[in-house]
Amino acid sequence: MDAEITITELTPDLATAVVRLCERALDLPEDATEAAPIVDVLWPRASADRTVVGLGAYRGADLVGVLLGSLSPADPGVGHVDLVAVLPEQRRQGVGRALVARAEAVLAERGVTEVLLAGNPPYYAWPGIDVRYTPAVCAALALGYRQDRTAWNMIADLSYDDSPALRSTEAGERRLAERGITVRRAEPADLPALAAFARSTFGGTWDGELAGSVGRAGAGCHLAERDGQVLGFAAYGSSRPSWFGPMGTDPAAEGSGIGGVLLRRCLRDQRAAGLDRAQIGWVGPVPFYSGSAGARIERVFFLYRRTLPAA
Repeated sequence: MDAEITITELTPDLATAVVRLCERALDLPEDATEAAPIVDVLWPRASADRTVVGLGAYRGADLVGVLLGSLSPADPGVGHVDLVAVLPEQRRQGVGRALVARAEAVLAERGVTEVLLAGNPPYYAWPGIDVRYTPAVCAALALGYRQDRTAWNMIADLSYDDSPALRSTEAGERRLAERGITVRRAEPADLPALAAFARSTFGGTWDGELAGSVGRAGAGCHLAERDGQVLGFAAYGSSRPSWFGPMGTDPAAEGSGIGGVLLRRCLRDQRAAGLDRAQIGWVGPVPFYSGSAGARIERVFFLYRRTLPAA
């Protein structure tokens, strides 16, 4: 008879074991190959900046499943389940259910009244549950979660020189220069101005994502400025090495061509790093990315939430 499931708190010394489990448990190759940066962005790197819940499921001495969760930085009453991974041979045996139940209890103890199966920016690996993880979708519904949103990623093909995603930006940069606009790579010294621009123009948590992109290995950011004032930015690698975003342009400068130039500069960086495709995460303006980089919608995610029962 199989040993009972035991749920314990993960400790930092288990990071390597958590990555190895995720490499086996994440069924989609684009996720399995980035298991290490996914774990790094969700746990423990983020632990210095937010409250993170890390749980391991054991059968005897064997780690068979993990859950990583967090509290919303915007609303202390909201918690997130950021990742659930169970070894393939251990599925449909109550491991995921036990992990989620314990996570809900831990989050409730910290004042959470609603739990989301959805990304928690600025530290996230997916917007929600990829629809191709069908067992996870079924489990969410069985656990009482309701779908309330849909999100999608677009893919930019970097695999060949003539890809629309890799079109030259030289002519666009010349036109911008004629208007006094400079485009360049962002440096760590630019981060305060970039973060202030992101907060004041767009709100949200893009300033945190920029902090995860500027000056970090495997990540980067390009900006446009005029007379020392930031007019736009595009970043990549904050969430995952293969992901592009966020990007934003001052509403007063929309239509100037800044966005397309910044986007393709970043995509060329990612191609130079050895990637043959880039994921544009949690996309809003589909027509812009389609026109500027030939990107197509590929990954679709369901986002779920559940109100916890009163104690």
